[in-house]
Amino acid sequence: MKKKKINLRDLQPNSEEQHSHDDGHDHDHGNSSSFRTYVPAIISFTMLIIGIGLDYFDVSFFKNWTRIVWYSIAYLPVGFPVVKEGWNSIKKGDVFTEFFLMSIATIGAFIIGEYPEGVAVMLFYAVGELFQNAAVNRAKGNIKALLDVRPNEALVYRNNNYVSVSPETVEIGEKVQVRVGEKIPLDGILLSDKGSFNTAALTGESKPNTIVKDEKVFAGSINLDGVIEIETTKEFKNSSIARILDMVQNATARKSKTELFIRQFARIYTPIVVLLAIGVTFLPYFFVDDYVFRDWLYRALIFLVISCPCALVISIPLGYFGGLGAASKNGILFKGASFLDAMTKINTLVMDKTGTVTKGVFKIKEIKAIGWEETEFMKYLMAMEEQSTHPISKAILEYKADGADFEATEVSEIAGKGLKGIVNDKTVLVGNKALMTSNNIDIPSETESIVESIVLVAIDGKFAGYVVIADELKDDAKDTIINLQKIGIKNIMMLSGDKDSITQKVASELNIEKAKGGLLPEDKLNEVELLKKNLENKIAFIGDGINDAPVLAASDVGIAMGGLGSDVAIETADVIIQTDQPSKVVRAIKISRSTRKIVWQNIILAFGVKVIVLILGAGGLATMWEAVFADVGVALLAILNAVRLQKMNWN
Repeated sequence: MKKKKINLRDLQPNSEEQHSHDDGHDHDHGNSSSFRTYVPAIISFTMLIIGIGLDYFDVSFFKNWTRIVWYSIAYLPVGFPVVKEGWNSIKKGDVFTEFFLMSIATIGAFIIGEYPEGVAVMLFYAVGELFQNAAVNRAKGNIKALLDVRPNEALVYRNNNYVSVSPETVEIGEKVQVRVGEKIPLDGILLSDKGSFNTAALTGESKPNTIVKDEKVFAGSINLDGVIEIETTKEFKNSSIARILDMVQNATARKSKTELFIRQFARIYTPIVVLLAIGVTFLPYFFVDDYVFRDWLYRALIFLVISCPCALVISIPLGYFGGLGAASKNGILFKGASFLDAMTKINTLVMDKTGTVTKGVFKIKEIKAIGWEETEFMKYLMAMEEQSTHPISKAILEYKADGADFEATEVSEIAGKGLKGIVNDKTVLVGNKALMTSNNIDIPSETESIVESIVLVAIDGKFAGYVVIADELKDDAKDTIINLQKIGIKNIMMLSGDKDSITQKVASELNIEKAKGGLLPEDKLNEVELLKKNLENKIAFIGDGINDAPVLAASDVGIAMGGLGSDVAIETADVIIQTDQPSKVVRAIKISRSTRKIVWQNIILAFGVKVIVLILGAGGLATMWEAVFADVGVALLAILNAVRLQKMNWN
């Protein structure tokens, strides 16, 4: 059943807002907090109370046409927009909308002389709409805050001067200046020595992030300290923030199966109830001796009011919207409500190692110098590694050694083995076991048991020592595995392209029983496909979104770590963790489960109350007031329940 935006300001003269006829559940009425929004409801409410008072005291002049005109005027401010929308829907061929049902029910109440109830039903419906608007706007708050990070201008260096232009017009490679308190307008690299940035709107983390020269900066980050300069690396339309914003804005378009089912159900359910209401009106004539048309019509009108599936078609999307908003507030982006649902069913978690549970940055773990002082030994090694571009070389060059630097000459690379060169007139070999063996260098047996990456060094034909290089576990990696097991994810597997010995050691440290290393991307895909052959397995894969793209796409839910830095993650994954914290995966599962729980609470509440009041209405035991509660009241309760998602804590 279509539910379109109804705006009580339609009756206001010179209204600046245009009435929207968009499909869906758009309840954003512009500045809905303005007093003018509530004027129609206040007028109707005031007139209704006065009318009920005049009825109660049986005032002589308040009879017949005076009474009808009074309640008709009270009805118009809240009733006319609804009747108008119902008529427009009928002209488009969509008869069974809630606007049509509310119009028929309230106009019918006027026909049988139940004027106060006719006004009251429409008034409560209108007030319910206002509450719904407030609830939806509140649920949108987190996502709107994210959208507010979109930069509006960029100071670009052109013609020997900085000029303010739209970020959309800035080209790759241009120099941009960012002042204190301003947003980074485009993705780029930092040209200044260092900068401090607030990335809370992007990552959900409030702690300032310090970036040094030549490191990446992302559009939407706020510069906290001093004027900086960046060189753009992407056009605005391709920047990480632009694509993330586009994804968030379109997230609600991907409906969950529950939501789609409810909408389809409403299309069938509503006309059936209308036919039943017609039957309630006329069929008793053939079976009841003291048939009174007015009484049975009144019961049918109650039927119509109750039949409006407002609580379902409003609160369920709002529940999912609230879940999406709560997730984005926590630095987790779901590409749609369907993935919130899918996440609740996950029972098998497969993860990459490097960049997912480890930092993906090599660090020196151990230095063992044999026959040399450590500092001097490292100077020989660093002199050689300065000639290499390997990631391990970068880790070694971070070592701090005092004194004059040594210089390597005649350096040559021996394919698959390492480097050979001259330092201080000494021949230096740096590389793996194969390099040492081919040069008849004896190495200690202790090196055989080291599973991490190891750099062996020989000086003038003698073994001089080794350096162990290892990737570090992320700070929250161990807690992540513990908490995953606590929430029922028992089947956890690690797949890595790193050598198997290192993969097994990391898995052991994290208490992961199943792990495989030395895998190519297609090998990881094959492993996941094997798991999927067991239909009971619902698989989520966590990876860095680059070489893991095939597996992310094949999994039931693909989760990308560090999505801000990976274009492939944004394109391929279903869920993006905007920080590099694997613990956010646990939070994503908890948010999904909370969302689904609230959605089903609302479904049970709405159906339960409606069925009870429908039965009472058909038996003549319920009045319009009970019908109003079954429709608008239950909708409001369901909405308030959905809004709870904004207040929950999933730590």
